[in-house]
Amino acid sequence: MSADLAGLFYLIASICFILALRGLSHPTTSRTGNIYGMVGMAIAIATTMAVPGVVNYGLILAAIVLGGGIGTVVAMRISMTALPQLVAAFHSLVGLAAVLVALAAYYKPEAYGIGVAGDIKVASLIEMSIGIAIGAITFTGSLVAFAKLQGLVSGRPLVFPLQHPLNAAQGIAIVALIAWLCFGQSDTALWLIVIISLALGFLLIVPIGGADMPVVVSMLNSYSGWAACGIGFTLGNNLLIVTGALVGSSGAILSYIMCKGMNRSIINVILGGFGTDEAGAAAAAAAGDDDRQVKAGSPDDAAFLMKNGKSVIIVPGYGMAVAQAQHVLREMADLLKADGVDVRYAIHPVAGRMPGHMNVLLAEANVPYDEVFEMEEVNRDFRSTDVAFVIGANDITNPAAKTDPASPIYGMPILDVEQAGTVFFIKRSMATGYAGVQNELFFKDNTSMLFGDAKVMCEKIVKALETL
Repeated sequence: MSADLAGLFYLIASICFILALRGLSHPTTSRTGNIYGMVGMAIAIATTMAVPGVVNYGLILAAIVLGGGIGTVVAMRISMTALPQLVAAFHSLVGLAAVLVALAAYYKPEAYGIGVAGDIKVASLIEMSIGIAIGAITFTGSLVAFAKLQGLVSGRPLVFPLQHPLNAAQGIAIVALIAWLCFGQSDTALWLIVIISLALGFLLIVPIGGADMPVVVSMLNSYSGWAACGIGFTLGNNLLIVTGALVGSSGAILSYIMCKGMNRSIINVILGGFGTDEAGAAAAAAAGDDDRQVKAGSPDDAAFLMKNGKSVIIVPGYGMAVAQAQHVLREMADLLKADGVDVRYAIHPVAGRMPGHMNVLLAEANVPYDEVFEMEEVNRDFRSTDVAFVIGANDITNPAAKTDPASPIYGMPILDVEQAGTVFFIKRSMATGYAGVQNELFFKDNTSMLFGDAKVMCEKIVKALETL
């Protein structure tokens, strides 16, 4: 295949990727967006294999079969609750791939047309070193995010003295080592870039608390795109440059939107929890020590009040995802709507463990899109709502975010469920949420706790509604 023809097919693939991003921006077009993405990737792979210079189709096909097989098995077995950590794990692989490709280019520059060993073009050295740095940061940072999301380590911020000066020193050291690599082409400089970048990725993510983890996943997605973009320059592959830039820029924009929705500074997130202090972490650690009494409700109480109310707003959270309660929740909503109750769903920008987590689960249960509202669209309506039905959404409904300056989530916009006439909150226990902060909503006079598995509790409410 000629270079001009390959360029044409790469352009078509790039257009498909752009259309995929557009489609994924709204639930009604998300399936079409996925199709565009798959078509674009198929064109990209086929074109790359058809260009001159491919010397071993067997290895490439073996890699495609192996990777495709693993991906198929994971996709068929993964539960919806594990999607956030799966995304984080995929990001780590993208970062690792960027590091390995850059190392291959450094030790075999002739194969990439960037010079010979010991005499590599300076521009190529800059490109590969930036790709290594971003890729290594993405790799270890994504592993930490995976461990926090999977529950292998605590979701609470891990802070220590001088962490920010240490991170700054590592960043400066990476820049200095890139300069050394460009002018001296030293193997020592190259491997120091790898090692320090790996350490920096770890140290950037460990101080970030669980409440900010959805932003972290989005930011790591951006990092993985920029890493791929940098390696695209090294390989001289225009499609990889375009695709990496699309992923990097869209991830950065999404992260900015989410930070704005959480009243967080995107610079703070990029710098690794900058502004997280030991006092805030201590406050989170002590949150579980609370012996105040709460009011326990029953499924019959919830069914009676919701059926006799005029409006109900459902607030889904990670507890719904864990219990896989979205289908029975929709059944409950259908029964209420049949009785003339106005039922809506309120989605916080960071509900769940990744952007759009709740939207995906509700779409899986065939909840009508016009019943699902973002926080800014529905928040004012809680004050005129008879019942707020919260199903496992802890931190995003916590009034402490507005009233307690010492709280780690202070300043984060929340869903104002406490303003509803009655609040029913489904939760397994009084344990704190992912941010490690006790929810003051539990102790409000108008809140009734429904303790138990979310799916089981919703099933009991459905039975009670059917008998009323």
